[in-house]
Amino acid sequence: MSHEDKEEWNKEMQEEMKSFQENHTYDLVKLPKGKRSLKNKWFYKLKTEETSSKTRFRARLVVKGFNQKKGVDFEENFSPMVKLSSIRVVLGLAASLDLEVEQLDVKTAFLHGDLEEEIYLDQPEGFEVKGKEDLVC
Repeated sequence: MSHEDKEEWNKEMQEEMKSFQENHTYDLVKLPKGKRSLKNKWFYKLKTEETSSKTRFRARLVVKGFNQKKGVDFEENFSPMVKLSSIRVVLGLAASLDLEVEQLDVKTAFLHGDLEEEIYLDQPEGFEVKGKEDLVC
């Protein structure tokens, strides 16, 4: 990996962490007795823009979900998906009513979900707060 690539990945990780801070995604706390902290890792992806041949670097912090236990770390899994038929209806209405359609890619949509469980997460690698390494998110 080139030095320039490393700088791009680092910039993306910084942006992801900035999103967490701006959205008050977590607080640093002592891990309560009887609780466990989930591991996480950085996930890297190269994304090519549809309108050009420009490649974008994407870095996302993901929880190692295979460490979770039902009834402890979660009760149910749910990921909303849009059906292709729903998109066709919306586009058909827009075309017949001569409306404009805009697409929006919400980068931090997942940050706005409500959790009923208390989830504890190790501090992200490379972003541990000095003097607070023993705390968890």
